[in-house]
Amino acid sequence: MEISGAEIVTRCLQEEGVEFVFGYPGGAVLEIYDAIFKQEVFKHVLVRHEQAAVHAADAYSRSSNKVGVALVTSGPGATNALTGIATAYMDSIPLVVISGQVGTNAIGLDAFQEVDMVGCSRPIVKHNFLVKDIRDLATTFKKAFHIAATGRPGPVVIDIPKDVTMNKTTFSYPSSVSIRSYNPPTKGHPGQIKKAANLIAEAKRPFLYVGGGAIQGGAGKEVTDLANLLNLPTTNTLMGLGALDGTHPNFVGMLGMHGTYEANLAMQYCDVLIAVGARFDDRVISVPSQFLASPKKIIHIDVDPSSIAKRVKVDIPIVGDVKHVLTDLLAQLRESGQKPNAEALANWWQQINEWRKPNSLLYTPSTEVIKPQHVIETLWKVTNGEAIVTSDVGQHQMWAAQYYKFRRPKQWINSGGLGTMGFGLPAAMGAQLANPDAQVACVTGEGSIQMNIQELSTCKQYHTPVKVLSLNNRYLGMVRQWQEFFYGTRYSESYMDALPDFVKVAEAYGHVGFKVENPADVEPVLKEAFGPSLKERLVFIDFRTDQTENVFPMIQNGRGLNQMDLPPHMRDYQQVPFENNRDYGNLS
Repeated sequence: MEISGAEIVTRCLQEEGVEFVFGYPGGAVLEIYDAIFKQEVFKHVLVRHEQAAVHAADAYSRSSNKVGVALVTSGPGATNALTGIATAYMDSIPLVVISGQVGTNAIGLDAFQEVDMVGCSRPIVKHNFLVKDIRDLATTFKKAFHIAATGRPGPVVIDIPKDVTMNKTTFSYPSSVSIRSYNPPTKGHPGQIKKAANLIAEAKRPFLYVGGGAIQGGAGKEVTDLANLLNLPTTNTLMGLGALDGTHPNFVGMLGMHGTYEANLAMQYCDVLIAVGARFDDRVISVPSQFLASPKKIIHIDVDPSSIAKRVKVDIPIVGDVKHVLTDLLAQLRESGQKPNAEALANWWQQINEWRKPNSLLYTPSTEVIKPQHVIETLWKVTNGEAIVTSDVGQHQMWAAQYYKFRRPKQWINSGGLGTMGFGLPAAMGAQLANPDAQVACVTGEGSIQMNIQELSTCKQYHTPVKVLSLNNRYLGMVRQWQEFFYGTRYSESYMDALPDFVKVAEAYGHVGFKVENPADVEPVLKEAFGPSLKERLVFIDFRTDQTENVFPMIQNGRGLNQMDLPPHMRDYQQVPFENNRDYGNLS
């Protein structure tokens, strides 16, 4: 029996086990929407903006083990989706984004709502397809889901002209797919893994550096096992938070531009660095030449060969799925009994603990004004550290990363690579739908939340009881911080003096709103928001926070990891030089 292209689209999604499709209808995809209406296998979530559709699908994927799916119409629907696609691309998130297109006969003729989606999305996708023949639809979907989820994950766009969705043909879905030019690696080279084990055993100052690849690769257990087996000091990147429990004694905090004092100095002065699913980006190591000024041997494990030695020359590259590689590395270490020298490692830990002593995340509490750090610490306390936390981008994002001790992978959902404001609320929606029984908190700011605040309507329609914590300092906080530090306190267009009453806005959408101005009210309000009486309601909490608070530590552009701007209580402490008077030894 022949069925339409639109029905084939829905059948393909059913075959892939899709649970939710996030989208917004329009002329070019009405045939697909009609086919969706006629089926009951998966659910469609009607967002209020196409950008939010992709963000929600993105977070659905990040907080589960599934490929997210978004559906948008042609023209402005497609271009509105581009920011969400770029966000997923930068953070290696597996998505399939279906975009409508004008009829094949009209392509290239400036038809109504025509845009070259393949051309527009090419720099920000793992792959894209324009399907001009209905007979190619099923195979294209199989390829798209395979490409999105394997190797280094990423978004794949399928652009479908309207006449293709209207035409008819028989349907069969391939059980597997073979793409000659695409064979991502899984197992790492045994010889390289053996070299890595030998180098780790020679280390006097080993350091484990874990990025988002460990989260996407499902390697949290293996990271923890490696840290435990060798007693390795361990840091997570912004995207890697949760790969090692934030309360684990070996965790020295996040590193990078707003990383802890001890993590940054350990990263700078280690002698053997084990990089797992990380890419040495500018917000982590700043300037490569400064980072390499302190000699070190580097082991780099990544599924994407193009990420290895992209910014930093490495000594032992291992291309492969990080979970498989770490499993084989652990087996090698256990079988051989290889470990770093115990005395040297003890001295290294002593040095790290000395760097820990001043507590670079210490802040001055207040009974007069709400400190944003206090809100995050209280959120962690009230939720027992178990909430899924999404964030927007700015100071609140950094405070959430610093002060919420993430205990497991896929618990922290944020736009790390692209830094997309407006991500937090639709992301919380997607995470809540993927984890209906979980507590989901969106940490945002009064600037970011207004970029996709219309999704409060979607939350109402689909009963997603997320808790929105707005750290409202009436500024674009990170912009203000940079203007304070580098532009002589000339706060050019960073102050927001026409803010809405967020409580009334929340209530207008049918939700619960609180305005909190007294530090003593922070914990009671959070307990109420996450308590049983409001468990099924979206709660928007407008925290009026200290306008002068800055994120510390901070590394300015062009400086090294050992050149941090420190918080006020460490100003006299300055940069304690690396104590090389202990018998750490040197690698030849």
